[in-house]
Amino acid sequence: MSPATKHKILFSLLVVVSMVMAACAVPAAAPAATAPAAAEAPVEILLWHMEQPPHRVERIQALMDEFNAANPGIVVRQEPQNWGEIYTKAPAAVAAGNAPELLFAIPDFTPILKDLGKVQPMEDFVAEMDAAHTFYPTAVEPYNYDGHTWAVPLYNMAHSIWYRNSVFAEAGIEPPQTWDELLAAAEALTGDGQYGIGVPAKKQLYTDQVVYDFMVNAGADEIYNSDGTLRFDNPQTVEAFDFYSKLYAFSPPDSPNWTWGEAEACFANRTCAMIPQFTVITTYDTQAEGDPEDLGVMAIPHSATVSESGTIAYSNAVMLLTDDPAKQEAAKAFLRFILEPGNYGRFLNMEPGLFLPVTEAGSQDETFWNDPLAVKYKSQIETMVENAQRGRLFGFTNGNTFPSIAAISAQNLLAQTLQMVVIDGEPAAEAVQAGQQLMEEAIVQ
Repeated sequence: MSPATKHKILFSLLVVVSMVMAACAVPAAAPAATAPAAAEAPVEILLWHMEQPPHRVERIQALMDEFNAANPGIVVRQEPQNWGEIYTKAPAAVAAGNAPELLFAIPDFTPILKDLGKVQPMEDFVAEMDAAHTFYPTAVEPYNYDGHTWAVPLYNMAHSIWYRNSVFAEAGIEPPQTWDELLAAAEALTGDGQYGIGVPAKKQLYTDQVVYDFMVNAGADEIYNSDGTLRFDNPQTVEAFDFYSKLYAFSPPDSPNWTWGEAEACFANRTCAMIPQFTVITTYDTQAEGDPEDLGVMAIPHSATVSESGTIAYSNAVMLLTDDPAKQEAAKAFLRFILEPGNYGRFLNMEPGLFLPVTEAGSQDETFWNDPLAVKYKSQIETMVENAQRGRLFGFTNGNTFPSIAAISAQNLLAQTLQMVVIDGEPAAEAVQAGQQLMEEAIVQ
């Protein structure tokens, strides 16, 4: 075989081998297409609130669903709690690092959480909302101390006296404005199975609230001096407790054990001619006559030494418990949504006639006034809103805020002092003196 022939054969073999190798080789990986970026996880916000009744939970959920649908980068969800457990459950959650981002509050609850270091200052956000919607000053005041605003007001609750116009008319009574007139009305309305007024005396929060109604209207709304010492033991407080004992003589015999529900039931079944309460609208509408023309509501009457009626009022608010910037912004976005007219009225009407607006814009929100119960009882709600503007809360008055009030409130020491007077028969002056001693012991523990 000639060299030329060998070269041809060798070249042919190389070509064949190259073709086989090419056929068998694993193709080189093509440049990978850029994978679409994974969708960014939404920011989750957990809200704890103490509005447990199912219809309230449903209304809050409906608003959350609307917000979540309009804000796909945020998911807000709720876990209803209860006031009976939250004073211990919330601090434990903070300590364990699993607190919610948002937590409803009342003024004497906020200091407990604030002292644990997780409650975020909210004065900038409150100022933003004030510029947009105008907060009533009394709603913000209880949350202003230690140089910051520690919660965002959401709704107010204030006591009034509830009665029936027809019952007053039959007895020839005009709505009383002073204590003398109230005592005379309670006496005139007592008889034939009816009691002139229903007031509690049990050592619990409802009694604290009603007692404070009369303290406010005796000029004893301040239980602290400006330096933080207690001034509960003073002539005005004694006057309030003494008057309460006189009024209590025209209350049903089982009223010492009452909470809010028993008082409403007494009014609904016409056993009580008058009661002090946040509202009776729902029970009156569903369990009594439901006649708006007959349902009367008035400010708590005042003593002869006080010129204008006042009342206890609870500015309910929400605290922010996260220092995560993304969660903070998401939580604030949800609060902006809630306080916006069009949404805010529907939020308040999770319980029509109980939750009152804390902003001027909210008091004019059509969605607050177009709820069927709000339409039906408009005049009563207007009176409640007006009464709430003169609201006070013990420990949070006249620009002074004393977080130690939490210890006094937690032990219901106002109610305990009242029991000494109306149950144990102690003179009001001695009971108030003993009450101050109990308070002093409570705040130093």
